[in-house]
Amino acid sequence: MRSRFHVALLALAAGLMLSACSHFGPGITELPASQGWQPLPIGAWVLNDGLEARAMAFCPRDACDRQGFAAIVSFSGARAVEMEKALSESPAALGQAFARLAAEKAAERRKLQKALKRKPERKPARSATDVLRLDSPDARGILVTIRSLDTPGRRAVTAILYGRENERLVVAVAVAGTADAARHDAEAAWRSR
Repeated sequence: MRSRFHVALLALAAGLMLSACSHFGPGITELPASQGWQPLPIGAWVLNDGLEARAMAFCPRDACDRQGFAAIVSFSGARAVEMEKALSESPAALGQAFARLAAEKAAERRKLQKALKRKPERKPARSATDVLRLDSPDARGILVTIRSLDTPGRRAVTAILYGRENERLVVAVAVAGTADAARHDAEAAWRSR
């Protein structure tokens, strides 16, 4: 009996220490846990200088009618200037840069596999990216839709709203399966900033 008590006490102590190590953000007010949204731990994240994660939440498929992700991050200094320029001037170029980076990484993997005489990975899925402006009176924004060219109906949509708060650039991001859902979740995150 005594050994079971010690094991339970040790398990409880370990659980308390682990829970103290992770810091969950304040969550996103309009995307509450009662609707399936789960705040993600952001306290221990090692981020680049000039980047701060304020809140992140995820709504998994098994808990929600529609799966989604939303976040509020802020940038300062040179990072804020770079990000604002990328989002304001040419969001399509930003999408193209991500596509180029993915293609370069895939080419590197194929080259390595060929050098190791392994079966090359299958061809990456083809996709198309559409970018629309989402400007509103209190924030500027973009809506990015990535559609599969190989599987009709398969898509992911990202809504990004951004604006200045003093010296910081605050960005609300949401990813969902439809444009309406992504926009709704990004607007909810923006109001929670």
